[in-house]
Amino acid sequence: MQADAQVPPTPAGRPALPVQVVMRREPVTGPMARWQRWRWVLADVLPAGEPFEVPARAPQPVADAPQEVQPLAGAAVVDGARYWLFTGLHVTLFRDDAEGLYLNLHSPQPCCWVFWRADDEQLLDDEPMAIPQIATLSYHDAGRWLDAQEKVDQVPAPPEVVDWLRAFVDGHYQPEAKRRQRPESFKPLTDRFGQPVRISTEKFQRGQGSQVGPAGGGGGRPGSGHGGGHGG
Repeated sequence: MQADAQVPPTPAGRPALPVQVVMRREPVTGPMARWQRWRWVLADVLPAGEPFEVPARAPQPVADAPQEVQPLAGAAVVDGARYWLFTGLHVTLFRDDAEGLYLNLHSPQPCCWVFWRADDEQLLDDEPMAIPQIATLSYHDAGRWLDAQEKVDQVPAPPEVVDWLRAFVDGHYQPEAKRRQRPESFKPLTDRFGQPVRISTEKFQRGQGSQVGPAGGGGGRPGSGHGGGHGG
């Protein structure tokens, strides 16, 4: 895939990138092996062609039948593991989810997420296979799936996929304008019970029989019991 390849969104379609997903089935070790022999994990997500435009109302793509493959060069090798390649999926970029794409792009390690499910109709050694359902570059997509307690794994995004993502985010992400913070001096004063404090500018009139103490003495001013700790 060319690093600068970019398909701009149109009213009728959205930019997409075909990908291949590799799932790894590995033996479970330790005490958990008593209850579970195998587990599935996401091994790789690889670009499988040039970006294209997918129609806005196109159905979600479905993975093709899996093919067993050898570990890719540089991939982690796990004793007793088997690797399965799934084609037919693509990653789609949505303008209304530009923030989720931005958050992924500016994370310490931009990644691809894959939502997958165990399929009782596709068995391996009489156990359900892990079938990838959707691949995404959106932080928000992954968060929604995790909130719904779906199975979601991630792997680092290849550099050319990161470049493709960056081109889209640079062209479509608009950060929300920050609201101007109200100056602290305009915050309403409250007493220790949280009730509003009323401050009067009228000259204090002493009543009959009142005594005036020496300067700095106990005469004080009304409201001094409220305002002392709130003047800042």
